[in-house]
Amino acid sequence: PAPLVESGGGSVPFGGSLRLSCKVSGYQCMAWFKERQGTGLASIDNDGITRYADAVKGRFTITQDKSTGTLILEMSGLKPEDTATYYCAADIYPCTGYLQPVLYTYWGQGTRVTVSA
Repeated sequence: PAPLVESGGGSVPFGGSLRLSCKVSGYQCMAWFKERQGTGLASIDNDGITRYADAVKGRFTITQDKSTGTLILEMSGLKPEDTATYYCAADIYPCTGYLQPVLYTYWGQGTRVTVSA
């Protein structure tokens, strides 16, 4: 599979929004994590089935644009505690339903999100 390449981080004020993108190709399960060995936020498979961590339900949305091979995380209602480096992750095997870093073999380089109070 092709390497994962992220973009879209930045600085926003409390309550702001950001859109993170990650080029993905050749994977069955894709996800976003807060920190490299941290909290799993959301996953999506090639059938479009999504799962979310309770902490981000209603605030974050994961989608996949298959025409461009892009994994997207739309984040809204951002809080200072959302400040972190965010990583996209993927695997060639189907999603298990668990948002655990150990289940994903391929990782992006990370993109920094900073939310000011």
